[in-house]
Amino acid sequence: MEAGALLLAPGAGSDRDHPTLVAIEAAVAPLPTARIDFPYRRQGRRGPDRAPTLVACVVAEATALAERAGVDPAAVVLGGRSMGGRICSMAVAEGLPAGGLVLLSYPLHPPGRPDKLRIAHLPAIEVPCLFVSGTRDPFAAPAELEAATVAVPGPVTHLWIDGAGHEVKDLASTPRQAQVVTAVTDWISSLSA
Repeated sequence: MEAGALLLAPGAGSDRDHPTLVAIEAAVAPLPTARIDFPYRRQGRRGPDRAPTLVACVVAEATALAERAGVDPAAVVLGGRSMGGRICSMAVAEGLPAGGLVLLSYPLHPPGRPDKLRIAHLPAIEVPCLFVSGTRDPFAAPAELEAATVAVPGPVTHLWIDGAGHEVKDLASTPRQAQVVTAVTDWISSLSA
């Protein structure tokens, strides 16, 4: 199914104006896109809400986006950075219709805690997934993430940004953000192929 809209959620320490999310929205235009903030951000708090509150926010925002865009909820691609992407993946695993998941810097486990895997919901994800991460991300080494995502029944695509950490920052000689944006736009276009 062709992507009808895109919902993007930020990581725990950021908001809807994260430069990567803004750049993706610009690149996918005119595709209807919503960059969201979670309730704790809207209320001016720093600490994230518990997962059920965050998931409920994604469900409400995705439903509203589908209505505004006039598209089938199953045509809305969901995702975002770090915690935002993880929460979107949890919402889809719990039954939220989606056209796919864009998971940037997926936080497979807390840094230095590979025993604390955040994977229980992965076997319930049946939509196409794009994982874009840095090869030096302390939240998920490439081999760890590739091994964990074997549990996803839907098609999984990985893109590794060489030398990048959890926050994929540009270096003068390496336009990493452009790599992320291109990967996302190309992948979303491929959903209708």
